[in-house]
Amino acid sequence: MTQTAPWKPQPVPAWFPRSKFGLFIHWGLYALLERGEQSLYREHLTPSAYRTLADRFKPARFDPDAWARTAKAGGMRYALFTTKHHDGFCLWDSPGTPFNAARTGLNRDYVRDYVRAFRRAGIKVGLYFSTADWSIPAYFEGPARNPAGFRDFIRTTHEQVRELCTQYGKIDLFWFDGVWPHSAADWRAKELVSMIRALQPGIIINDRVGLPGDITTPEQGFPEQQFKPSTPWECCMTSTEKWWGWHRGVAWKSDRAVIRTLSQITELGGNLVFNVGPKPDGSFPAEFTRLMKNVGGWLDKNGEAIYGVSQTLCDTTTFGLMTCKPGRVFLHVLYWPGAELHLAGLKNKVRAARFLVSGKPIPFRQESEGHLHLSGLPGRPPDPRNTVIELTVTGTPQSYDWARDRIWTGALDKTRERARAIAARRADWSRT
Repeated sequence: MTQTAPWKPQPVPAWFPRSKFGLFIHWGLYALLERGEQSLYREHLTPSAYRTLADRFKPARFDPDAWARTAKAGGMRYALFTTKHHDGFCLWDSPGTPFNAARTGLNRDYVRDYVRAFRRAGIKVGLYFSTADWSIPAYFEGPARNPAGFRDFIRTTHEQVRELCTQYGKIDLFWFDGVWPHSAADWRAKELVSMIRALQPGIIINDRVGLPGDITTPEQGFPEQQFKPSTPWECCMTSTEKWWGWHRGVAWKSDRAVIRTLSQITELGGNLVFNVGPKPDGSFPAEFTRLMKNVGGWLDKNGEAIYGVSQTLCDTTTFGLMTCKPGRVFLHVLYWPGAELHLAGLKNKVRAARFLVSGKPIPFRQESEGHLHLSGLPGRPPDPRNTVIELTVTGTPQSYDWARDRIWTGALDKTRERARAIAARRADWSRT
């Protein structure tokens, strides 16, 4: 048994918050049914019939290098692959179960192929693993109703995690899912996490095994502007309206929506890990490949405003969003203001303003209390999806407190600076 150590989240390596954009790949037997990733449970299918899909899982167009090229073209810096989803089918040769891809279908270790291809492409490698396993009756019965069976199930779960952490070289990110309905104690989660850390020093572990993670992972949505996370975070989202696994009947998101979502998450200091469900033959849907080409084209030109930035300074950007780097502030203009753009609250002296893509300079004037006016803008946005304006500033970007802390955060008068600003506004209001 692995020796457990006092458990606590670990600081994440610098590559993670700098990356901003990652790829999530949901693929398994469920792709053959073309109805998303949860047909076994949602449709109450017979487990024995579902298992026969394993011999039909022969993806003739599986090409992990092509997957990696699509991720690279999309500007993605890391990836996650579903080694085992809730249906229990393992995409590697796990000795503890014959229900795996190396003993059925094409007798292939897809985890190994994925890791090698994405490593070759220079993309950080993450593994998704569902602790929930709908192929094991003891998972449903739980430790109270079937203590011996549940102990065996937990032992197998730990061993499978060990296999994934010892057979494929360095793994950058381990992404748990499916903790419900059991507790961290039931999963022996502290022991599990300690084992992973011992086998993969420096690995990032998420927050879905009943313990606080090194990162938090909101799903299909992200927090409001006032959210101030205590740990690094990423939002996982589907590229279609709903499903993670391949579903032939759902609509795809537009490149405009993805670019804006990525920019919004980046402004709040998070990452976006964006999902695709490969088709039964192993290929990425053409819609996803086109989508990544368009998003990646925008990032090729605007990536300076996304990768490696810090989150917004001001909650005063009525035109859109803001990201920052030392000596630089990026204004993501989502709502085109017309000929003039007004930014309030930036404390630094602005030395220059320009469109990031064209480099064309923008006239500006800067007034007291951080009021900045950009003028001479065109009638229409150069890029309706997200036009980025770069400000060159003196020093590390800073904001006035009143521009950062809003009334609804519950701290109206906590600093002298804000009190003076409020008093000045009151005097102004009395004159009108």
